[in-house]
Amino acid sequence: MAKPGRPGASKKKRKAVGSGGQGKQALEGRGPTPKAEDRTWHPAGKRKAAQERLESARARHGRQPGRVDAAAKPRPKRSADESELITGRNSVVEALRARIPASTLYLASRLEMDDRVKEIIGAATQRGIPILEVMRPELDRITGPDSVHQGIALKVPPYEYQHPLDLLESVIARGGKPLFVALDGVTDPRNVGAIVRSTAAFGGQGVIVPQRRSAGMTASAWKTSAGAAARIPVAMASNLTQTLKAFKERGVFVLGLDAGGDVMLPGLEFADRPVVLVAGSEGKGLSRLVTETCDAVVSIPISSATESLNAGIAASVALYEVSRLRAEAAG
Repeated sequence: MAKPGRPGASKKKRKAVGSGGQGKQALEGRGPTPKAEDRTWHPAGKRKAAQERLESARARHGRQPGRVDAAAKPRPKRSADESELITGRNSVVEALRARIPASTLYLASRLEMDDRVKEIIGAATQRGIPILEVMRPELDRITGPDSVHQGIALKVPPYEYQHPLDLLESVIARGGKPLFVALDGVTDPRNVGAIVRSTAAFGGQGVIVPQRRSAGMTASAWKTSAGAAARIPVAMASNLTQTLKAFKERGVFVLGLDAGGDVMLPGLEFADRPVVLVAGSEGKGLSRLVTETCDAVVSIPISSATESLNAGIAASVALYEVSRLRAEAAG
């Protein structure tokens, strides 16, 4: 007796189906393995790409920065942030000296007078800025729990950013040699303020921040800059990579700062040329697109016991070295 089959099962025999030659193709292999330098993800490939960028920058060594076409420049959107508070006596006095627009000056009651406070009150009175005396707990609430206001705060409108190419054009028009710092994803406003202060100290003409995923000129950045933000303009780039490419087209050398760079900072080859230094974020460093845009990635030699430098310190060290080499070349 035949064994009953599964109900609903087909009794037709299945025809053998071939592989269509796929097995044969698999056996043929994928050809010879590419050389290490031809693989973009391989360290040798990355070194080759960095060398090509460096050679391209050297080929442009004799070029001078050209005139900027203002009509072709997109304008960054203005920030819709609320007013900021500048806190601390040094920061407030520097802001008033630079005639930064301000709407209100807050003074803590029973504030101890010194020369800075007297200058601040005199400048505010002369400019017609309202002065409000408040209790210290109220000033603490206004300025925030982490602020060290020293009994004084100045309310200012949102920071007015310049356009990066406007900033470059103004430096060229004055006959200056461009030296800028661009920030790639720096999210700590204290690092932004420190970089603005270092840029002012070592002869730089401006700082460039991206419109997205980056800290800007907040009250905390103002505070850390110790008033240098009143003298050094900050520009906002709607697209940092495209801005750096526009700078390169105008003869400015783009130098990234990274611990794994291919060029050492001491005796930097391009220091006497127009330069923009690019500092990466506190954790991830330079982004891939920015790294590929750089003419060279510069490494700062440090002790092996130290893992890395933060963006503010790295930018300060690089600015000092560029300033020193330019002074030597001029002398």
